[in-house]
Amino acid sequence: MVRFRAEGVRLDQAVAEACGISRARAQAWIAEGRVRVGGKVVDKAAYRLKGEEVEVFPKEERPLVVPEDLPIPILYEDEDLLVLNKPPGLLTHPAPGVYTGTVVNALLGRYFPVEGPVEGTEGLAAERPEEVRPGIVHRLDKDTSGVLVVAKHGGALEALAQAFRDRLVLKRYLAITEGVPQEGTLIAPIGRHPVERHKMHVGGIAPRYAETDFQVLATAGPYALVEARPHTGRTHQIRVHLKHLKTPILGDEVYGRKSPHIGRQALHAYGLRIPHPRTGRILEFWAPVPPDMARAWEALGGRWPEMLKREEPTATAG
Repeated sequence: MVRFRAEGVRLDQAVAEACGISRARAQAWIAEGRVRVGGKVVDKAAYRLKGEEVEVFPKEERPLVVPEDLPIPILYEDEDLLVLNKPPGLLTHPAPGVYTGTVVNALLGRYFPVEGPVEGTEGLAAERPEEVRPGIVHRLDKDTSGVLVVAKHGGALEALAQAFRDRLVLKRYLAITEGVPQEGTLIAPIGRHPVERHKMHVGGIAPRYAETDFQVLATAGPYALVEARPHTGRTHQIRVHLKHLKTPILGDEVYGRKSPHIGRQALHAYGLRIPHPRTGRILEFWAPVPPDMARAWEALGGRWPEMLKREEPTATAG
C-alpha cells in the first residue's frame, strides 16, 4: 500500500506521481476501487484533493512480453513449423528481468498475435516472463548461434517435443576449443553448481543424465574445431562437458576465459535433423558457420574441412 497527502491536484495525477505509474494506469486503479481518500473509496479520477490522506492499493502487474521487429534469418517454413538461424546475442525466450530482445518477441505479432492493448502496445503476459514460450520446442543459449526449430501450432509442438524426448532428433554443433578434447562419447551427469548458481557443473546439485558425442574435425596448434552431438538437452551441456574434458570453448567467459579472437563462446548449432511433425518425413537443416567464428578459426591458423565450406543455408527432405 502507498500512503500520501496532496492538495489542489487531481486524484489521478497525484496517484500517478506517488506510485510512479502512467496516468492511464492510475485512472484504471481508481475505477477499480483501489484508491481511498480520507478512508473512503473514491472512483472519480478528476476528484481534486484537499489535503486528505490518500491510500493506494496497487494492482500486481504481470510481466509483459511484447512483439518486436527483430531480423532473424529463416531457413525453412511451412504451415506446421518454422526453422530459424538464430544470431548470437539473442535469448530464445524471456527470462527474469529480460522481457525484450528475444526470439519469442520476434515471433509474437507475426506468428503468435495476441489481442488487447497494454500500455499502448500489444503483448502477452504470464505469471513469469520465462513461461512465455509460444512454439518453442528447444532453446539455444543467448550467445550460441544456429538452427532453432519453432512449432506453429499446438499439434506440431506436441509432435516435435515427443521427437526430442524419443531422441529422434539429431543435433550437430560446431565448437572451437582451447585444447584438443578426447573423441568419443562422454556420459557425465550435469547439475547446478553448488556455489556459483548461474553455472552448471558435472555432478553438482541434483545432477541429471547427460550424454554428448565429440569428434575433432581439425586442429590448429593447441586449438581444435570440434563437432558435438548432444543426445540429451541439459542446460549448457556442451559447454560444461567440454570444460570437464579440460578443453573449454574459445571465448566462453563462464566456463573458460575471454578471448581476443571472438566476443562470445565459439559455439554454433550448424545442423539439425528432425521428423516432420505432420508427415514424419526426415528434414535436415544446415546453417553456415557465422562470420565471427570463421574469423576466429582463421586467426588461429585453422583451415576448414570441406564439409564446412558451404556458404549458404540449406534445407533438405528425405
